[in-house]
Amino acid sequence: MGARPRSLRGLTEVRGWEDNSRPTGRYTMGRRGQPTREHILDAAVRLMRVRGYHRTGLGDVLRASGTGKGLFYHYFRSKEELGFAILDRLVRDFTADTLEPVFGDDSRSPLAQVAAFLDAVVETHRARNCVGGCPIGNLATELADAHEGFRRRLTEVFDDWRRRVAATLARARAEGTLSTEADPVRLAQFLVAGLEGAILLSKVEKDIGVMETCVGELQRHLAFYREDGQMASGTATEGPS
Repeated sequence: MGARPRSLRGLTEVRGWEDNSRPTGRYTMGRRGQPTREHILDAAVRLMRVRGYHRTGLGDVLRASGTGKGLFYHYFRSKEELGFAILDRLVRDFTADTLEPVFGDDSRSPLAQVAAFLDAVVETHRARNCVGGCPIGNLATELADAHEGFRRRLTEVFDDWRRRVAATLARARAEGTLSTEADPVRLAQFLVAGLEGAILLSKVEKDIGVMETCVGELQRHLAFYREDGQMASGTATEGPS
């Protein structure tokens, strides 16, 4: 076959894809009538969890979603736009599955909410057998030095996460269960950074015990500031058996 038309080559270069696709000629809806945009996004999220942003090409997404180029570009103007949509989806899912259930549970005290949050993350990675790590953290590692727009958006994501933890710690301090010597903002930053590091190490070693140990130490650090001197209860504080 001859070379691709110049216009198509230019389009691929501008949009940032490694174009290894073969158009199927079929425009399909998602499974069971699922809106096609969401179906494409589902496939892209699955691929990028495993391969990362740079190693996922247009052809990979088209084959995994069963869509053609024309339909893809109807919903996403570029790989960059798809990348931002993937990040928004990851944030939405993490918020709905973890942050809201934990920090929206008024039956727990603020410190118990923080402990439950740490435990929930441990249990998520236990269920995954430490495969994949933190998808948002993975994107940060891959893109923070390579794409300023993604770096700024990822900064917003982690800032929101820290603010949520800090606000909960601030309530604990206002209620008198956390020492006035504790700085909620600095403590939240330490907890989030430590948790991300624990996720990374458990991913590398494929050992949930690594994460249990790290999170247990985070719990003990937090207990240092508790006015009652007690460690918040939670499965992560037990450490590996």
